[in-house]
Amino acid sequence: MVTFWWGVLGLLTCGYFALAGYDYGVGMLLPAFDADERRRRQTLGALGPFFLANEVWLVAAVGVLFGAFPHLEGRVFAGAYVLVVTLLLGLVTFTASMQLRSRRPGAPRGAWTAGIVGGALVTAVSWGLFLGNLVTGLPLTAGGSPSGAVLALFNPYAVVWGLGFVALFCLQGAVFLAVRAPAALTGRAVRLARAFLPPAVGFLVVATGWGLFALHGVTALGAGVVVLAFLALGSVWLGLALKRHRVALLASMVLSACPALLIGTLRFPAILVADSGYALTTDQAATSSGTFAVLTWFAPPAVVLLLVVQWLTWRAHRAPVDQRSLLHF
Repeated sequence: MVTFWWGVLGLLTCGYFALAGYDYGVGMLLPAFDADERRRRQTLGALGPFFLANEVWLVAAVGVLFGAFPHLEGRVFAGAYVLVVTLLLGLVTFTASMQLRSRRPGAPRGAWTAGIVGGALVTAVSWGLFLGNLVTGLPLTAGGSPSGAVLALFNPYAVVWGLGFVALFCLQGAVFLAVRAPAALTGRAVRLARAFLPPAVGFLVVATGWGLFALHGVTALGAGVVVLAFLALGSVWLGLALKRHRVALLASMVLSACPALLIGTLRFPAILVADSGYALTTDQAATSSGTFAVLTWFAPPAVVLLLVVQWLTWRAHRAPVDQRSLLHF
């Protein structure tokens, strides 16, 4: 039962990064496109039908984390409190700016545009720092309490992850726009996607090479996820080269989900470690059997509904944005 719910949490978390990654990527890339207001709205409008639905995956993942693994939630949030706060600030700024930017016709929109770009950037960097620290180990004492070493969260390896997430999300956002943006913007989107391929490759190579020397106790599953990430990145390049942009988008979604998948499988069943020697396993982090029984009645139907709604949304809005498209933002 514990392993099943760990898999559910992994599905929701990976789904969030696979889908919301292009939200933040488009936000960061917004200044790279024509400053004409109509073009800006069409660029953001490509996200319109998906934006809030993508965020629901994070809400669902946090709900399962709180309900199924409350001891993990407490340790993670306590050990990375600063990063959690900056992440939330980035998410709130990005989401609010997206929804408020075009609410008043004719009003200045420069501040809201800056909020979109800045919020997306802060979110991407914060996620990278956060997951990078989960790979190497949070600054916790041997008893699992926060060590108080806030600067330890910004160690060089985590910074590599922070910068790497910017590259991954920008790559994903550019490929998404190659599929969904108006035809006039497709060429620019493809060029941006190709420009972010080398930084993404650099991130994977550096993070993997560094990890080989710095990490211990890595499982075969964790190593398999690294291989999957390189295969996904190769598929992105191949899809762009063959002008199969939908294939490239799917591969970029898999690529963005790989870091979360790596965290869950890297040392399984240990799911949280610290340099002090502290380690938390899935059994230790899990809730009681009675709570699992209650969750079983509600969570699986909710996950199925989430998958169906996401599929229907993509099916209904699979065509690129054009002059007749409803611009949500």
